[in-house]
Amino acid sequence: MRSFLFIPGDSPKKLEKGLGSGADALLLDLEDSISPQNKAAARDTTLAFLKEAVPVKARPRIYVRINGLQTGLTDSDLDVIVGGKPDGVMFPKAEGGAAVTHCDAKLAAREAIHGLPDGALDIIAIATETAQAIFLAGTYGGSSKRLKGLTWGAEDLSVELGAEANRDRDGHFLAPYQLARSLCLAGAAAAQVQAIDTVYIDFRNEAGLRLECEEARRDGFTGKMAIHPAQVAVINEVFTPTADAVKRAEAVIAAFAENPGAGTVGIGGVMYDRPHLERARQLLARAKAFQK
Repeated sequence: MRSFLFIPGDSPKKLEKGLGSGADALLLDLEDSISPQNKAAARDTTLAFLKEAVPVKARPRIYVRINGLQTGLTDSDLDVIVGGKPDGVMFPKAEGGAAVTHCDAKLAAREAIHGLPDGALDIIAIATETAQAIFLAGTYGGSSKRLKGLTWGAEDLSVELGAEANRDRDGHFLAPYQLARSLCLAGAAAAQVQAIDTVYIDFRNEAGLRLECEEARRDGFTGKMAIHPAQVAVINEVFTPTADAVKRAEAVIAAFAENPGAGTVGIGGVMYDRPHLERARQLLARAKAFQK
């Protein structure tokens, strides 16, 4: 998945529009975009949408961002939404693998109640929203077979740190948030799950979004969250391997196939080694996944 579009879980109109946004995944939000007094109504609205949208064959994957364990609202969220059979949950303010294991157990109990197979719902965890979470970013491996991705966030973290800002005047993340980004990326690699970049909040700034997507792709992220449908097309474009990239990857794979015992091969005056071969295979797998 390349694009993950947040949609407030209390807006039937926005939820319906999300289906036509082109996003690979919708993130139906019960957390930050919902006021405390609207949580219960948002659960009901989200459930009604799930019952309508999930049975549709040609649709994006649908996740629900629940409220974190620290809020005391997680159980109430899951009691309602699991029956709607979403593809999974986005687990905010996750504090390491133990928290994901805890979430897994909660999901398993609700799956049993609703007659769903164990493991039917996936988990995508937001790994850097608290100071404690930063020190646990390397603990997600083996926490749950449900875990399919790690992402990160700067907004809640900046509040917890007492920071005045999380970006500099040029729009680049400041040092504490660059650290969080890097730890999320490494944590995802260690857990062998997808690394998903955080949101770009200036949704009218297409050039800034494109640059941030390109930097994320360069570093190893394979998708990005969005806060507005206008961001989806750019995210999908940047995280889809280009024809030139596919051609280079195919050439690397072909060269090693012709020389199976080689540790390195030369193509056009450039030397490639075994890590390049694995990278080429990963790129072709992503390209194949996004073919229409």
